[in-house]
Amino acid sequence: MSELYTTVIFLFVLFALLGGSVWIGLALMGVAWVGMELFTSRPAGDAMITTIWAGSSSWTLTALPLFIWMGEILYRTRLSQDMFRGLAPWMRFLPGGLLHTNIAGCAIFAAVSGSSAATLNMVGKMSIPELRKRGYPEFMIIGTLAGAATLGLMIPPSLTLIVYGVTINESITKLFMAGVFPGLVLAGLFMLYIVFWHVVYKDQRPEPEPAMPFKHMLAESRFLLPLLGLVFVVIGSMYMGFATATEAAAVGVTGALLLSAVQGSLSLRTFKESLMGATRTSAMIAFILMGAEFLSLSMGFTGLPRALAQTIDSYHLSPVALIAVLTVFYLILGMFMDGLSSVVLTMAIVEPMIRAAGIDVIWFGIFLVVVIETAQVTPPIGFNLFVLQGMTRHQIGYIAKTAIPMVGLMLLMVVILVVWPELATWLPDNIRRTP
Repeated sequence: MSELYTTVIFLFVLFALLGGSVWIGLALMGVAWVGMELFTSRPAGDAMITTIWAGSSSWTLTALPLFIWMGEILYRTRLSQDMFRGLAPWMRFLPGGLLHTNIAGCAIFAAVSGSSAATLNMVGKMSIPELRKRGYPEFMIIGTLAGAATLGLMIPPSLTLIVYGVTINESITKLFMAGVFPGLVLAGLFMLYIVFWHVVYKDQRPEPEPAMPFKHMLAESRFLLPLLGLVFVVIGSMYMGFATATEAAAVGVTGALLLSAVQGSLSLRTFKESLMGATRTSAMIAFILMGAEFLSLSMGFTGLPRALAQTIDSYHLSPVALIAVLTVFYLILGMFMDGLSSVVLTMAIVEPMIRAAGIDVIWFGIFLVVVIETAQVTPPIGFNLFVLQGMTRHQIGYIAKTAIPMVGLMLLMVVILVVWPELATWLPDNIRRTP
Protein backbone atom coordinates (compact mmCIF):
# COMPACT_ATOMS: atom_id res chain seq x y z
CA MET A 1 0.00 0.00 0.00
CA SER A 2 2.87 2.39 0.81
CA GLU A 3 4.31 1.84 -2.70
CA LEU A 4 0.92 2.66 -4.22
CA TYR A 5 0.69 5.81 -2.10
CA THR A 6 4.19 6.88 -3.17
CA THR A 7 3.44 6.16 -6.84
CA VAL A 8 0.25 8.22 -6.76
CA ILE A 9 2.08 11.21 -5.27
CA PHE A 10 4.88 11.00 -7.83
CA LEU A 11 2.45 10.76 -10.75
CA PHE A 12 0.20 13.53 -9.43
CA VAL A 13 3.10 15.97 -9.06
CA LEU A 14 4.55 14.98 -12.45
CA PHE A 15 1.32 15.42 -14.40
CA ALA A 16 0.49 18.63 -12.52
CA LEU A 17 3.83 20.13 -13.53
CA LEU A 18 3.71 18.88 -17.12
CA GLY A 19 0.09 20.01 -17.42
CA GLY A 20 1.19 23.44 -16.26
CA SER A 21 3.59 23.62 -19.24
CA VAL A 22 6.67 23.38 -17.01
CA TRP A 23 9.79 22.29 -18.92
CA ILE A 24 10.36 18.55 -18.73
CA GLY A 25 13.75 18.92 -17.01
CA LEU A 26 12.28 21.21 -14.35
CA ALA A 27 9.25 18.92 -13.93
CA LEU A 28 11.51 15.95 -13.24
CA MET A 29 13.49 17.96 -10.71
CA GLY A 30 10.25 19.09 -9.05
CA VAL A 31 8.97 15.53 -8.67
CA ALA A 32 12.34 14.43 -7.27
CA TRP A 33 12.37 17.34 -4.80
CA VAL A 34 8.91 16.41 -3.50
CA GLY A 35 10.00 12.78 -3.13
CA MET A 36 13.13 13.73 -1.21
CA GLU A 37 11.21 16.07 1.12
CA LEU A 38 8.35 13.65 1.84
CA PHE A 39 10.04 10.25 1.97
CA THR A 40 13.66 10.77 3.04
CA SER A 41 15.62 12.60 5.71
CA ARG A 42 18.46 13.69 3.38
CA PRO A 43 18.50 17.43 2.53
CA ALA A 44 16.98 17.75 -0.93
CA GLY A 45 19.12 20.72 -2.01
CA ASP A 46 22.42 19.02 -1.21
CA ALA A 47 21.33 15.83 -2.97
CA MET A 48 20.19 17.75 -6.05
CA ILE A 49 23.44 19.70 -6.42
CA THR A 50 25.62 16.62 -6.03
CA THR A 51 23.55 14.44 -8.36
CA ILE A 52 23.12 17.00 -11.12
CA TRP A 53 26.87 17.71 -11.20
CA ALA A 54 27.75 14.01 -11.26
CA GLY A 55 25.22 13.31 -14.01
CA SER A 56 26.16 16.23 -16.25
CA SER A 57 29.95 15.85 -15.97
CA SER A 58 30.04 12.41 -17.61
CA TRP A 59 32.79 12.15 -20.26
CA THR A 60 30.62 9.78 -22.29
CA LEU A 61 27.99 12.49 -22.59
CA THR A 62 30.38 14.72 -24.55
CA ALA A 63 29.66 12.63 -27.65
CA LEU A 64 26.11 13.97 -27.66
CA PRO A 65 26.69 17.66 -28.55
CA LEU A 66 29.41 16.71 -31.04
CA PHE A 67 27.18 14.33 -33.01
CA ILE A 68 24.39 16.91 -32.91
CA TRP A 69 26.77 19.56 -34.26
CA MET A 70 27.93 17.28 -37.07
CA GLY A 71 24.32 16.78 -38.15
CA GLU A 72 23.65 20.53 -37.98
CA ILE A 73 26.65 21.26 -40.23
CA LEU A 74 25.51 18.75 -42.84
CA TYR A 75 21.92 19.96 -42.64
CA ARG A 76 22.88 23.60 -43.28
CA THR A 77 25.39 23.07 -46.10
CA ARG A 78 25.12 21.77 -49.67
CA LEU A 79 26.44 18.34 -48.66
CA SER A 80 22.90 17.29 -47.74
CA GLN A 81 21.49 18.51 -51.07
CA ASP A 82 24.10 16.62 -53.05
CA MET A 83 23.06 13.35 -51.41
CA PHE A 84 19.79 13.12 -53.37
CA ARG A 85 21.60 13.83 -56.63
CA GLY A 86 24.06 11.03 -55.94
CA LEU A 87 21.41 8.53 -54.83
CA ALA A 88 18.80 9.03 -57.54
CA PRO A 89 20.63 7.30 -60.44
CA TRP A 90 20.94 4.06 -58.44
CA MET A 91 17.36 4.03 -57.09
CA ARG A 92 15.52 4.80 -60.34
CA PHE A 93 15.54 1.22 -61.66
CA LEU A 94 14.31 -0.48 -58.48
CA PRO A 95 10.62 -1.48 -58.25
CA GLY A 96 9.09 1.66 -56.77
CA GLY A 97 11.67 3.94 -58.37
CA LEU A 98 12.81 7.10 -56.64
CA LEU A 99 10.61 6.46 -53.59
CA HIS A 100 13.57 4.38 -52.40
CA THR A 101 15.58 7.60 -52.08
CA ASN A 102 13.46 8.40 -49.01
CA ILE A 103 14.65 5.19 -47.33
CA ALA A 104 18.25 5.21 -48.53
CA GLY A 105 18.62 8.94 -47.89
CA CYS A 106 17.28 8.65 -44.35
CA ALA A 107 19.52 5.64 -43.63
CA ILE A 108 22.64 7.48 -44.83
CA PHE A 109 21.87 10.75 -43.10
CA ALA A 110 20.93 8.85 -39.93
CA ALA A 111 24.49 7.53 -39.88
CA VAL A 112 25.85 11.06 -39.48
CA SER A 113 23.01 12.75 -37.63
CA GLY A 114 21.49 10.58 -34.90
CA SER A 115 18.35 12.70 -34.82
CA SER A 116 14.98 11.71 -36.26
CA ALA A 117 13.86 15.32 -36.69
CA ALA A 118 17.09 16.38 -38.42
CA THR A 119 16.89 13.36 -40.75
CA LEU A 120 13.27 14.12 -41.63
CA ASN A 121 13.98 17.80 -42.27
CA MET A 122 17.00 17.23 -44.45
CA VAL A 123 15.73 14.34 -46.59
CA GLY A 124 12.19 15.76 -46.80
CA LYS A 125 13.36 19.11 -48.15
CA MET A 126 15.26 17.28 -50.88
CA SER A 127 12.91 14.46 -51.81
CA ILE A 128 9.35 15.85 -51.47
CA PRO A 129 9.63 18.46 -54.27
CA GLU A 130 11.50 16.05 -56.56
CA LEU A 131 9.09 13.15 -56.06
CA ARG A 132 6.04 15.39 -56.49
CA LYS A 133 7.49 16.77 -59.71
CA ARG A 134 7.88 13.23 -61.04
CA GLY A 135 4.26 12.26 -60.26
CA TYR A 136 4.69 9.90 -57.30
CA PRO A 137 1.54 9.50 -55.10
CA GLU A 138 1.45 11.94 -52.17
CA PHE A 139 0.33 9.11 -49.85
CA MET A 140 3.50 7.13 -50.56
CA ILE A 141 5.86 10.12 -50.50
CA ILE A 142 4.75 11.21 -47.03
CA GLY A 143 4.21 7.73 -45.55
CA THR A 144 7.62 6.37 -46.52
CA LEU A 145 9.34 9.54 -45.35
CA ALA A 146 7.54 9.48 -41.98
CA GLY A 147 8.66 5.93 -41.32
CA ALA A 148 12.18 6.14 -42.76
CA ALA A 149 13.06 9.28 -40.79
CA THR A 150 12.81 7.25 -37.58
CA LEU A 151 15.98 5.43 -38.67
CA GLY A 152 17.77 8.45 -37.19
CA LEU A 153 17.00 6.98 -33.78
CA MET A 154 18.36 3.52 -34.62
CA ILE A 155 21.30 3.68 -37.00
CA PRO A 156 24.40 4.91 -35.14
CA PRO A 157 25.23 7.49 -34.01
CA SER A 158 21.84 7.55 -32.27
CA LEU A 159 21.16 10.28 -29.72
CA THR A 160 18.58 8.05 -28.01
CA LEU A 161 21.13 5.25 -27.61
CA ILE A 162 23.65 7.72 -26.16
CA VAL A 163 21.11 8.89 -23.59
CA TYR A 164 20.09 5.29 -22.82
CA GLY A 165 23.71 4.22 -22.39
CA VAL A 166 24.51 7.13 -20.09
CA THR A 167 21.35 6.49 -18.05
CA ILE A 168 22.14 2.82 -17.38
CA ASN A 169 25.95 3.21 -17.46
CA GLU A 170 26.46 0.96 -20.48
CA SER A 171 29.01 1.15 -23.34
CA ILE A 172 27.87 3.60 -26.03
CA THR A 173 30.02 1.86 -28.65
CA LYS A 174 28.39 -1.51 -27.91
CA LEU A 175 24.94 0.05 -28.24
CA PHE A 176 25.95 1.63 -31.54
CA MET A 177 27.14 -1.75 -32.81
CA ALA A 178 23.89 -3.37 -31.71
CA GLY A 179 21.86 -0.88 -33.76
CA VAL A 180 23.52 -1.59 -37.11
CA PHE A 181 21.81 -4.81 -38.24
CA PRO A 182 18.34 -3.97 -36.84
CA GLY A 183 18.56 -0.56 -38.53
CA LEU A 184 19.44 -2.13 -41.87
CA VAL A 185 16.69 -4.77 -41.52
CA LEU A 186 14.12 -2.08 -40.74
CA ALA A 187 15.26 -0.05 -43.75
CA GLY A 188 14.90 -3.24 -45.82
CA LEU A 189 11.33 -3.73 -44.57
CA PHE A 190 10.47 -0.18 -45.62
CA MET A 191 11.92 -0.80 -49.09
CA LEU A 192 9.96 -4.06 -49.40
CA TYR A 193 6.80 -2.08 -48.65
CA ILE A 194 7.61 0.19 -51.60
CA VAL A 195 8.17 -2.85 -53.83
CA PHE A 196 4.81 -4.26 -52.66
CA TRP A 197 3.08 -0.98 -53.57
CA HIS A 198 4.76 -1.00 -56.99
CA VAL A 199 3.62 -4.54 -57.76
CA VAL A 200 0.06 -4.29 -56.41
CA TYR A 201 -0.98 -0.73 -57.32
CA LYS A 202 0.15 -0.55 -60.93
CA ASP A 203 -2.26 2.27 -61.74
CA GLN A 204 -0.48 4.58 -59.26
CA ARG A 205 2.95 4.22 -60.82
CA PRO A 206 4.41 7.40 -62.34
CA GLU A 207 6.04 7.47 -65.75
CA PRO A 208 9.25 5.40 -65.79
CA GLU A 209 12.46 7.33 -65.35
CA PRO A 210 14.36 7.99 -68.60
CA ALA A 211 17.37 5.82 -69.30
CA MET A 212 20.72 7.05 -68.03
CA PRO A 213 24.11 5.90 -69.36
CA PHE A 214 26.22 4.01 -66.85
CA LYS A 215 29.00 6.58 -67.17
CA HIS A 216 26.55 9.31 -66.22
CA MET A 217 25.41 7.29 -63.20
CA LEU A 218 29.01 6.96 -62.03
CA ALA A 219 29.59 10.66 -62.60
CA GLU A 220 26.56 11.59 -60.47
CA SER A 221 27.78 9.30 -57.70
CA ARG A 222 30.63 11.68 -56.96
CA PHE A 223 28.14 13.88 -55.10
CA LEU A 224 27.41 11.02 -52.69
CA LEU A 225 30.98 9.91 -52.03
CA PRO A 226 31.97 12.65 -49.52
CA LEU A 227 29.06 11.83 -47.23
CA LEU A 228 29.66 8.07 -47.51
CA GLY A 229 33.32 8.62 -46.72
CA LEU A 230 32.42 10.59 -43.61
CA VAL A 231 30.05 7.81 -42.49
CA PHE A 232 32.78 5.20 -42.97
CA VAL A 233 35.36 7.20 -41.02
CA VAL A 234 33.07 8.02 -38.09
CA ILE A 235 31.37 4.64 -37.70
CA GLY A 236 34.35 2.56 -38.80
CA SER A 237 36.72 4.23 -36.34
CA MET A 238 34.48 3.11 -33.46
CA TYR A 239 33.88 -0.44 -34.67
CA MET A 240 37.53 -1.09 -35.48
CA GLY A 241 38.60 0.13 -32.06
CA PHE A 242 40.50 3.21 -33.21
CA ALA A 243 38.26 5.69 -31.37
CA THR A 244 35.69 5.94 -28.62
CA ALA A 245 32.24 7.37 -29.38
CA THR A 246 33.36 10.82 -28.22
CA GLU A 247 36.57 10.75 -30.29
CA ALA A 248 34.64 9.55 -33.35
CA ALA A 249 32.17 12.40 -32.88
CA ALA A 250 35.04 14.90 -32.81
CA VAL A 251 36.42 13.38 -36.02
CA GLY A 252 32.94 13.64 -37.56
CA VAL A 253 32.63 17.34 -36.74
CA THR A 254 36.10 18.04 -38.15
CA GLY A 255 35.31 16.04 -41.29
CA ALA A 256 31.96 17.78 -41.81
CA LEU A 257 33.60 21.21 -41.45
CA LEU A 258 36.40 20.30 -43.88
CA LEU A 259 34.08 18.79 -46.50
CA SER A 260 31.67 21.73 -46.43
CA ALA A 261 34.61 24.19 -46.58
CA VAL A 262 36.15 22.41 -49.58
CA GLN A 263 32.73 22.33 -51.22
CA GLY A 264 32.39 26.07 -50.69
CA SER A 265 29.08 25.97 -48.80
CA LEU A 266 30.48 26.74 -45.31
CA SER A 267 30.12 30.41 -44.48
CA LEU A 268 30.53 32.26 -41.21
CA ARG A 269 26.75 32.52 -40.96
CA THR A 270 26.30 28.78 -41.57
CA PHE A 271 28.97 27.99 -38.99
CA LYS A 272 27.28 30.17 -36.35
CA GLU A 273 23.81 28.78 -37.11
CA SER A 274 25.02 25.18 -36.87
CA LEU A 275 26.83 25.89 -33.61
CA MET A 276 23.84 27.62 -32.01
CA GLY A 277 21.45 24.92 -33.23
CA ALA A 278 23.63 22.23 -31.68
CA THR A 279 23.96 24.24 -28.46
CA ARG A 280 20.19 24.64 -28.06
CA THR A 281 19.48 20.95 -28.68
CA SER A 282 22.34 19.76 -26.45
CA ALA A 283 21.30 22.06 -23.60
CA MET A 284 17.72 20.81 -23.78
CA ILE A 285 18.79 17.15 -23.62
CA ALA A 286 21.34 17.81 -20.85
CA PHE A 287 18.69 19.60 -18.78
CA ILE A 288 16.34 16.60 -19.10
CA LEU A 289 19.16 14.24 -18.10
CA MET A 290 19.93 16.34 -15.03
CA GLY A 291 16.32 16.09 -13.89
CA ALA A 292 16.28 12.36 -14.60
CA GLU A 293 19.42 11.80 -12.51
CA PHE A 294 17.88 13.59 -9.53
CA LEU A 295 14.59 11.71 -9.98
CA SER A 296 16.45 8.38 -10.09
CA LEU A 297 18.17 9.22 -6.81
CA SER A 298 14.90 10.29 -5.20
CA MET A 299 13.08 7.15 -6.32
CA GLY A 300 15.99 5.02 -5.16
CA PHE A 301 15.66 6.47 -1.66
CA THR A 302 11.93 5.68 -1.60
CA GLY A 303 12.56 2.09 -2.74
CA LEU A 304 9.82 2.46 -5.35
CA PRO A 305 11.70 0.98 -8.35
CA ARG A 306 12.72 -2.07 -6.37
CA ALA A 307 9.19 -2.52 -5.00
CA LEU A 308 7.60 -2.24 -8.44
CA ALA A 309 10.13 -4.66 -9.90
CA GLN A 310 9.35 -7.15 -7.11
CA THR A 311 5.61 -6.71 -7.71
CA ILE A 312 5.96 -7.46 -11.41
CA ASP A 313 8.30 -10.34 -10.59
CA SER A 314 5.59 -11.79 -8.34
CA TYR A 315 3.39 -12.23 -11.42
CA HIS A 316 6.06 -14.58 -12.82
CA LEU A 317 5.88 -13.07 -16.29
CA SER A 318 8.11 -14.66 -18.89
CA PRO A 319 10.62 -12.34 -20.57
CA VAL A 320 8.45 -12.34 -23.72
CA ALA A 321 5.34 -11.40 -21.73
CA LEU A 322 7.28 -8.63 -19.97
CA ILE A 323 8.47 -7.29 -23.33
CA ALA A 324 4.87 -7.34 -24.62
CA VAL A 325 3.71 -5.33 -21.60
CA LEU A 326 6.58 -2.85 -21.97
CA THR A 327 5.83 -2.47 -25.69
CA VAL A 328 2.28 -1.35 -24.95
CA PHE A 329 3.51 0.83 -22.07
CA TYR A 330 6.10 2.70 -24.18
CA LEU A 331 3.73 3.08 -27.13
CA ILE A 332 1.18 4.76 -24.87
CA LEU A 333 3.83 6.88 -23.17
CA GLY A 334 5.33 7.84 -26.51
CA MET A 335 1.98 9.16 -27.72
CA PHE A 336 2.27 11.96 -25.16
CA MET A 337 6.03 12.41 -24.67
CA ASP A 338 9.14 12.59 -26.84
CA GLY A 339 11.48 9.61 -26.99
CA LEU A 340 14.38 10.97 -24.93
CA SER A 341 12.05 11.99 -22.11
CA SER A 342 10.41 8.55 -22.18
CA VAL A 343 13.80 6.89 -21.72
CA VAL A 344 15.13 9.01 -18.89
CA LEU A 345 11.79 9.13 -17.07
CA THR A 346 11.31 5.36 -16.92
CA MET A 347 14.76 3.79 -16.67
CA ALA A 348 14.91 4.04 -12.87
CA ILE A 349 11.92 1.69 -12.71
CA VAL A 350 12.35 -0.40 -15.86
CA GLU A 351 16.06 -1.22 -15.55
CA PRO A 352 15.68 -3.35 -12.38
CA MET A 353 12.79 -5.21 -14.04
CA ILE A 354 14.69 -6.18 -17.17
CA ARG A 355 17.82 -7.15 -15.26
CA ALA A 356 15.75 -9.31 -12.87
CA ALA A 357 14.07 -10.98 -15.87
CA GLY A 358 17.47 -11.77 -17.40
CA ILE A 359 16.94 -9.53 -20.44
CA ASP A 360 20.15 -8.32 -22.09
CA VAL A 361 20.41 -4.54 -21.54
CA ILE A 362 22.08 -4.03 -24.92
CA TRP A 363 19.25 -5.87 -26.68
CA PHE A 364 16.69 -3.96 -24.62
CA GLY A 365 18.19 -0.65 -25.77
CA ILE A 366 17.54 -1.59 -29.40
CA PHE A 367 14.03 -2.83 -28.59
CA LEU A 368 13.37 0.44 -26.78
CA VAL A 369 14.51 2.50 -29.76
CA VAL A 370 12.23 0.57 -32.15
CA VAL A 371 9.21 1.14 -29.91
CA ILE A 372 10.09 4.82 -29.48
CA GLU A 373 10.49 5.07 -33.27
CA THR A 374 6.95 3.74 -33.60
CA ALA A 375 5.65 6.32 -31.14
CA GLN A 376 7.30 9.07 -33.24
CA VAL A 377 4.70 8.47 -35.98
CA THR A 378 1.73 7.70 -33.71
CA PRO A 379 -0.87 10.39 -32.85
CA PRO A 380 -1.58 12.53 -30.91
CA ILE A 381 2.02 13.63 -30.15
CA GLY A 382 3.93 11.81 -32.86
CA PHE A 383 6.74 14.34 -33.30
CA ASN A 384 7.57 13.33 -36.89
CA LEU A 385 3.94 13.88 -37.86
CA PHE A 386 4.09 17.50 -36.77
CA VAL A 387 7.38 18.07 -38.59
CA LEU A 388 5.82 16.66 -41.77
CA GLN A 389 2.71 18.77 -41.27
CA GLY A 390 4.87 21.89 -41.23
CA MET A 391 6.65 20.78 -44.39
CA THR A 392 3.62 19.63 -46.43
CA ARG A 393 0.66 21.64 -44.98
CA HIS A 394 -1.45 18.47 -44.86
CA GLN A 395 -3.85 17.74 -41.99
CA ILE A 396 -2.28 15.75 -39.16
CA GLY A 397 -4.92 13.03 -39.59
CA TYR A 398 -3.95 12.50 -43.23
CA ILE A 399 -0.25 12.30 -42.38
CA ALA A 400 -0.96 9.80 -39.57
CA LYS A 401 -2.98 7.70 -42.03
CA THR A 402 -0.07 7.55 -44.48
CA ALA A 403 2.21 6.32 -41.68
CA ILE A 404 -0.02 3.39 -40.60
CA PRO A 405 1.78 0.81 -42.82
CA MET A 406 5.14 1.96 -41.45
CA VAL A 407 3.87 1.58 -37.87
CA GLY A 408 2.90 -2.00 -38.73
CA LEU A 409 6.39 -2.68 -40.09
CA MET A 410 8.04 -1.28 -36.97
CA LEU A 411 5.87 -3.49 -34.76
CA LEU A 412 6.91 -6.41 -36.99
CA MET A 413 10.50 -5.37 -36.26
CA VAL A 414 9.81 -5.78 -32.53
CA VAL A 415 8.65 -9.35 -33.21
CA ILE A 416 11.77 -10.01 -35.30
CA LEU A 417 13.97 -8.80 -32.46
CA VAL A 418 12.20 -11.07 -29.97
CA VAL A 419 12.46 -14.10 -32.27
CA TRP A 420 16.08 -13.37 -33.32
CA PRO A 421 17.73 -11.43 -30.47
CA GLU A 422 21.13 -12.17 -32.03
CA LEU A 423 20.28 -9.54 -34.63
CA ALA A 424 21.12 -6.94 -31.98
CA THR A 425 23.62 -8.82 -29.79
CA TRP A 426 25.87 -10.61 -32.30
CA LEU A 427 27.92 -7.63 -33.46
CA PRO A 428 28.77 -6.15 -30.01
CA ASP A 429 29.54 -9.66 -28.70
CA ASN A 430 31.86 -10.63 -31.54
CA ILE A 431 33.70 -7.48 -32.59
CA ARG A 432 36.89 -7.09 -30.58
CA ARG A 433 37.72 -3.53 -29.64
CA THR A 434 40.71 -1.88 -28.07
CA PRO A 435 40.15 -0.53 -24.53
